[in-house]
Amino acid sequence: MPSPLVQKLWALARQIPPGRVTTYGLLAVAAGAHPRMAQMVSHLLSRAPDADKLPWHRIVYSNGHVWLDDNCKNQRLKLYRKENIKLDKNLRIIDFDKLVYPFPIR
Repeated sequence: MPSPLVQKLWALARQIPPGRVTTYGLLAVAAGAHPRMAQMVSHLLSRAPDADKLPWHRIVYSNGHVWLDDNCKNQRLKLYRKENIKLDKNLRIIDFDKLVYPFPIR
């Protein structure tokens, strides 16, 4: 059984609406963890039973940079276009600050 923190990360990741993004650190904080736990967020999200259905493309680095590996590059770029998320030539989200999803404070 996953810990409450892991379950919360999964649930929060699913809440990020189309056309919006968050960072690994903001996701960690929203789940009640320390912002330095950002590096672990990706690993913990990958343990979700439906990890292939999580909106991975909406979780980016704190500077707005997106990570595109060869295995998912075309798929992610297609999703960004579909959600009207624009990237500059350095793979940073244009208007990043305006697209960051503010998780509801509970």
